[in-house]
Amino acid sequence: MPIRIPYSLPATETLKRENIFVMDERRASTQDIRPLRIAILNLMPTKIVTETQLLRLLSNTPLQVDVCLMTPETHCSKNTPEEHLNSFYTKFSAIKNEKFDGMIITGAPVEYLPFEEVDYWDELCEIMEWAKTNVYSTLYVCWGAYAGLYHNHGIQKFPLEEKVSGIYRHRTLVPENPLVRGFNTHFNAPHSRYSYVKREDVLACEDLTILADSEEAGLFLIAAKNGRECYVTGHPEYDSDTLRKEYERDVAKGLDIKVPKNYFPDDDPAKEPMNTWRATAHLLYSNWLNYSVYQNTPFDIREIR
Repeated sequence: MPIRIPYSLPATETLKRENIFVMDERRASTQDIRPLRIAILNLMPTKIVTETQLLRLLSNTPLQVDVCLMTPETHCSKNTPEEHLNSFYTKFSAIKNEKFDGMIITGAPVEYLPFEEVDYWDELCEIMEWAKTNVYSTLYVCWGAYAGLYHNHGIQKFPLEEKVSGIYRHRTLVPENPLVRGFNTHFNAPHSRYSYVKREDVLACEDLTILADSEEAGLFLIAAKNGRECYVTGHPEYDSDTLRKEYERDVAKGLDIKVPKNYFPDDDPAKEPMNTWRATAHLLYSNWLNYSVYQNTPFDIREIR
C-alpha cells in the first residue's frame, strides 16, 4: 500500500524510480479508508535527503500514510531552499490543535551543544510535551532520541572521545517485543554521532526497555513500555552512500576523522560501500507503524489523549 505525499515533492519521483508505491493527494482522496496521520519534525540540515529516506521506509507497509512535514519556527534553515520549505513544510503553530497517530523527530547536527543552548530547544520541548497527548506514538531518531530521553525522562547525554561512525553489529535483546518482531538475533545498523547515554541511566527508568544494543556502539533501540515512545540512537534510514558523503565532507573540512567502521570494503574509501542494513530499517519502521501506531491508535483520532 502507498504513502500519501504531495505530488510535486522531490521525493515522489525518487521513490517512483525505486518502484515504491506512492500516492498523491488526488488519488488518495478517492479511497474510503482513514490513513494514518504521521508528522515528521525534520531537524536535519539536508531536509530533502532526509525526507526521502524516511518516506521510503514509511511506504513499506499495507497502510496508507498521510505525512505532514514540519520544521521549527524558531530556527532558520540554511541548507534547504526557502521555496521548498514554503511549499511542503508547516510550522507547529499551524497544527498544534490537531491530532496525529504518529510522529518522527529526526536527528540534528547540534550534538556539541548542551540541549538548552540549541536555538529551537524551547520550541522542541513544547512539541515533545504536546506529543504526549496529541500523538499516539513518537519515534525519536539519533540526536532526537537523546533530546527525547532528556526531556521525557531526565536522561543525560555524554560526549564520546571520538565519533561513532560506521556500520555496527547489534543484538536483539527482547525478541518478543513487537517493535523488533522478525528481527534477526544479530543485525547491522548505521551510527553517526558524538554522544551516548549510559545504560545504567536507562535501566534506572522503570518506564523504558532496552530492545537492542551493540558492543561497540552502545544502546541502539529503547522503547517506553506503553509503546508510545521509541528511541533509535542510530540512523537506520541512511542511504548506502550517506556515511561516505559525511566522511568526505569532514575530510574536506580538514577534520581529524576516521574512516567509518565496517562500511567500505577493506576500509578503503575508494571502494563502493555495501548496504547491509536496509532490510532491518524497513522492518523497524513497519513494526513501529503497525504495532506502536496502527494497532493501538484510536479509530477516531480525536480520542488520542
